[in-house]
Amino acid sequence: MESDAGTTRTVEGEAALWCDRCGERAAEGDHAACAAARELEPPRYCPACRRRMKVQVLPAGWSAACVEHGTVRSGY
Repeated sequence: MESDAGTTRTVEGEAALWCDRCGERAAEGDHAACAAARELEPPRYCPACRRRMKVQVLPAGWSAACVEHGTVRSGY
C-alpha cells in the first residue's frame, strides 16, 4: 500500500476504491472535507478493502495498519 498527503490514495498502483477517511466509495460524493482533514490526520479506513485500520499516532508521525494490505507510515 502506498500513501501520500494528497487526495488520491493508491493501492499497488491502482486507484483507491474507498475513501481512507470516511470509508465511503471514493468515486461517489464529495470528499473535499475528507481531503482537507487528511492533511492533518492519519487514514482510518483501508482504501482497498474498507477495513478499519489500526492507527497509532506519535509525536514523530503516524502509522496505520490494515490486516490484509499492510502498513502505511508518515513522518518516520
